[in-house]
Amino acid sequence: MKFSFILKIFFAIGLFAFLFASSVPASETYVLDTQNSKLEWKAKKVTGQHFGTVAIKDGSVTINGNDVESGSFQIDMTTITDLDLKKEMMRNKLIKHLKSDDFFAVEKYPVTVFKITKVIPLKSGNTTYRVTGNLTIKGITHEIQFPAVLSKIEKGYKLNAAFAIDRTKWGLRYNSGKFFQKLGDRLIYDDIHFKLSVVVKKSAMK
Repeated sequence: MKFSFILKIFFAIGLFAFLFASSVPASETYVLDTQNSKLEWKAKKVTGQHFGTVAIKDGSVTINGNDVESGSFQIDMTTITDLDLKKEMMRNKLIKHLKSDDFFAVEKYPVTVFKITKVIPLKSGNTTYRVTGNLTIKGITHEIQFPAVLSKIEKGYKLNAAFAIDRTKWGLRYNSGKFFQKLGDRLIYDDIHFKLSVVVKKSAMK
């Protein structure tokens, strides 16, 4: 009787462990859909503004149930474009300057990396989340936070966000009023504004 009772206890524990494990959703990895993902930038100066795009070349997120556990994206700085200047010569001049050591030093740092460290809902039952992560530009890493809308799509998820960073924190000090005086109409404001649209889908291997 005593041995039978012990067997029943072990059976109950094993059954409970199995049911608990079965109820916990497994983590799934979704990879970047490069064709449907984009990053837009805009920077302002005293005399106007410039805007363009830069390609997100690689990335993935790990999702457990409805929770984003982690993620990482690589931004190809060699793909910087300008969309506001009509004259090709002026446009190429600006792009060359943005790729130079005055700004992103693309030859030495061709990739910018953003790694997600935390994603939490701003309101219960809402699709808006606060995304926290580490942004590395020119080998310098700082934590950033921004609100984002996460929505379920066929075979994956879509994330939309708009945010700004202070470029000087990553060593982009060219014509910044924080570090140079009497710039006049050569002053460039420190904030770079971004619009992010990312689509991730289940890997074709799955």
